[in-house]
Amino acid sequence: MRYTDDDALPEVTDQMLLAARPALRPYTLVILKAGPRYEPLGSNPDWSKGVGKIIWQHGKRNLAMRLAGLMPIVCPVFDDTEVKGIGIFDANLEDADRAMAADPGVRAGVFTYELHPTRSFSGSALA
Repeated sequence: MRYTDDDALPEVTDQMLLAARPALRPYTLVILKAGPRYEPLGSNPDWSKGVGKIIWQHGKRNLAMRLAGLMPIVCPVFDDTEVKGIGIFDANLEDADRAMAADPGVRAGVFTYELHPTRSFSGSALA
């Protein structure tokens, strides 16, 4: 969907919102940030050594967690800020923290992370 203005959005009544709220489920949001060993890789990264190799291992692990259903939303961020990615865990805060602490990029100091408990509608997905 392309946003034009609020007039293009469906009307939502108070009753609709009240009816939808019980369907909210808990999730955990992760914000991945550049750590002390992070290095920008440029447009033609070498994935075979150094930080590039660690980021490749991190990416493979993220895909494995996505395929397992543990982190169904994985979004790398490609701007010049300290934020390097976001994800949504279908897990509680403690399990998400254990998963992130075991990440090869976090263990190597390439990334740090923040976790935030959140809620969303079950079945929410990106197109």
